[in-house]
Amino acid sequence: MLICHCNLITQKEIEDTIIELLDRDPWSLIVPAKVYHTLQKRGRCCGCFPNVVETIIRVTEAYHARSEASGVDIVSHMDRVRELRVQFGSRINEGRKTGHRAA
Repeated sequence: MLICHCNLITQKEIEDTIIELLDRDPWSLIVPAKVYHTLQKRGRCCGCFPNVVETIIRVTEAYHARSEASGVDIVSHMDRVRELRVQFGSRINEGRKTGHRAA
């Protein structure tokens, strides 16, 4: 399935890149920019980034579930991301009033 229409990147390419990055360092922080850099691409419209984030979470959780780490060492990435969204999501529009030129 095509994930990034601007760069013609498939979900399989993104998944393979994530696994490659995890093989290098299983505990590294993987973000869309790191995936795109590894693919030697750049985000253009960045509309695909939410799907890339969800793919990173899914592939990373599966990767660590297959690893030899104990269950205590494995953090549910999806739960952590949801927690961060709740914590920081409401701050995006805090200082903004109505209209783009509101004082």
